[in-house]
Amino acid sequence: MTKKEEAVKLIKEKLSKKTFLTYKEIAAITGYHPKYILKLKKEVINGTVNFVHGNKNRVPANVMSEEERKKIIALYKKTNVSIRKFCKFYNKRSYSCIYNLLKEEGLIKLNK
Repeated sequence: MTKKEEAVKLIKEKLSKKTFLTYKEIAAITGYHPKYILKLKKEVINGTVNFVHGNKNRVPANVMSEEERKKIIALYKKTNVSIRKFCKFYNKRSYSCIYNLLKEEGLIKLNK
């Protein structure tokens, strides 16, 4: 049982008068802030409690398209500059994004 499920269970018990815990005590037990417990209470009363995050299973807005991946790989293969200079030249993606892409493709050799 997750913390949120436990908090909702305790809030439902309190609303049905099966327990004498205060909302502060419920917050202490679950580790949530008392204000969040009161927010959860409103959601329980309205029946709008959601246990799954709203962005789950969505594609991120800034995901790199396959076309752009191929373009970056082709450009990097044609050059013989360092990754930092290449990133400054490309200037559309961060250094870490380009570095991870090139590392996945095996174009970067790790020094050990």
